[in-house]
Amino acid sequence: MTAAYAKSFQGVPLSILDTTNIVAGGNARETLLNSADLAQKAENWGYYRIWFTEHHNIPAIASSATSVVMGYIAAATKRIRVGSGGIMLPNHAPLVIAEQFGTLESMYPGRIDLGLGRAPGSDPATSAALRRGRGTGEDFPQLLQELRGYFQDNASASVRAYPGTGLSIPIWLLGSSDFSARLAAELGLPFSFASHFASDFTIPAVQLYRELFRPSNVLSKPYVMVGMNVTVAETNERAHYLASTQKQMFLGVFSGKMTPLMPPVEDMRQIASEEEIFMLEHNSMYRSLTIGDRDKLKTSMQKLLQDTSADEIIITTQIYDHQDRLRNYEIIAELLD
Repeated sequence: MTAAYAKSFQGVPLSILDTTNIVAGGNARETLLNSADLAQKAENWGYYRIWFTEHHNIPAIASSATSVVMGYIAAATKRIRVGSGGIMLPNHAPLVIAEQFGTLESMYPGRIDLGLGRAPGSDPATSAALRRGRGTGEDFPQLLQELRGYFQDNASASVRAYPGTGLSIPIWLLGSSDFSARLAAELGLPFSFASHFASDFTIPAVQLYRELFRPSNVLSKPYVMVGMNVTVAETNERAHYLASTQKQMFLGVFSGKMTPLMPPVEDMRQIASEEEIFMLEHNSMYRSLTIGDRDKLKTSMQKLLQDTSADEIIITTQIYDHQDRLRNYEIIAELLD
């Protein structure tokens, strides 16, 4: 249930996914200070939660130690929920995650979310270094079962998570395909779909989750959160200018080079070939973008809700200048009731 202080767009709460991208010329400290500033303002604007991603061996992202970042953000705020979007469980021993999130929940009770994914979030060599000989993401259901067991108050268990055991920490399954949709439905857990970069698969995954959902002691009915990648400004022209930073990032992803966020440009043809621009504009990640003014944003949000009947929307953006990023989320919040 949405907290009383949080607002909604047509009855649906809005949240933020902060990918903690480091800008060109910046560093991790500046990035995390900006994340705390965003979280504080988002709390006042009426956003429901703010989540942080897990990526490794990428110099342009500051949230590899996701639970540490969450603790910093939770300490800087008072009400907004703080979570992982998500912890890539195959990278970790479930006991360690239970202890980390048990500690966070003990320090900030009722404000911590544990969003889980099964992708490595890194290259094979880094995955091997993290797992130290562990298996692939195919054992995710078993890892999830082990993790959930540590939160149960089982006095007879030979290994228990302290803190962690007996604590009620919401566990979400995240996905960009039907695997997590099926598993979340089977276990009766809330489901978050990464439609901010996999929009082509959103509707089938959400429909499957709802069709297969089994009520549990966690949820009596399905709960779906969908992602939305937004760059909004006072005018369409300004929004498209700011979004050129995101487009440059996508080109980096396509080429396998995750560079820091670059300053916006007036014309992408200044920095990209016609072939690269064609590849960008015909990619599903590009089709996931919402770029424009308030009217464009409102129309896109209404369509997303119409298509998915989502219970919540989580919004992300990659904007170079911190003040422009804040204004992006402030404009979005102006649509909240």
